[in-house]
Amino acid sequence: MKCTSGIGRSHDTGREAPTPLDWRELLKLVPREPFIPDIGLIGPVLDDPASWIDRRQDPDRWQAMVRSDLAIGTQLDDGTVDLTATTKADPAAMATSSCSAPRLVAEMLTLLDAAPDHRVLEIGTGTGWTAALLARQVGQGNVVTIEIDEAVAARATANLESAGYAPRVVVGDGAHGWPDAAPYDRVHVTAGAATVPYAWVEQTRRGGVIVLPWMPGWDGAGHLLNLTVQDGAARGRMAGQCGFMLLRDQRPTVKPLTGEARESTTGFDLGVFFAEQGGLALAVAGLLPGVSGSAGQHADGTLRVAARSATSHALAVRSPGTGETLVRQRGPRNLWNELQEAFRWWKQHNCPSPERYGATVTRDGLHLWLDDPKNPVRSV
Repeated sequence: MKCTSGIGRSHDTGREAPTPLDWRELLKLVPREPFIPDIGLIGPVLDDPASWIDRRQDPDRWQAMVRSDLAIGTQLDDGTVDLTATTKADPAAMATSSCSAPRLVAEMLTLLDAAPDHRVLEIGTGTGWTAALLARQVGQGNVVTIEIDEAVAARATANLESAGYAPRVVVGDGAHGWPDAAPYDRVHVTAGAATVPYAWVEQTRRGGVIVLPWMPGWDGAGHLLNLTVQDGAARGRMAGQCGFMLLRDQRPTVKPLTGEARESTTGFDLGVFFAEQGGLALAVAGLLPGVSGSAGQHADGTLRVAARSATSHALAVRSPGTGETLVRQRGPRNLWNELQEAFRWWKQHNCPSPERYGATVTRDGLHLWLDDPKNPVRSV
């Protein structure tokens, strides 16, 4: 895989912007077939056989899906569901490992801009396909890929061997990186991070690049972060939206809330949470760290916005044809009021779109900013 330099420079580092990779070329360079199991998941309805592919029953459809721009699920509920024996599953099961959509892989590898002989750490081996792509680009001995699930790592190792690749596959918690082979020129993260482990920054050389899916918790949306390491911190901009499974130790735990609910009404239009949601979601992430939520619409047109923190919850509902939104809040925080304040901040700053945001990661955590690191996104 050849990453050549094109015209243009990045916003923050002055690095030459690489020529975008085409996902179809990735599939030619390293076909996905050796990395996808006989049975895989391609749709969201787990008890619907149409959401599955099965090479044994329909090899032509299996191959067509593997060669398409689809993410393919390869594990459910941390391996407790036997995918070798089913093309249906409990709808409540959770996808816990997959092979990402080639278009997204191409976008991330373009941002990573790894060159021959770069030392690369990959967080989340999965099927091993992206590790093979990296090994082809930088050299077999320059790639370390770490996977928390021992069974997934074993299958990835077998996949890589069958395809003729031999990067170093490590079983461990990728949130800690892999200091034994540091420093790295590039860190490629294939699992969503609600908080960005500082270990990744520590293990990247000055001028090195980290590409990761930041998943702050609003509506399941993630944002690609393209960071460059300088002087003990990593800084960069949002580079597109995405969706990834969270690092295992960052999966949210929901505890039941106690106390009486507070009910009220408001004329606030919930429709704003469906327009320019990417930029508004980032404002919420910066102003209300630790608050997750979602916006949804029922078939009858009812709009719902829910927000949750460790101690508080808010639900706002507007039915069709009504001029009022019903609000129910519980816990010490008035999260609905805080959401409205975040919306006002977003409006006051001319409804910034996602590409105007950036982030700096330090030992103290992730600090979101707008347009320039000197303009932090925070409550005043």
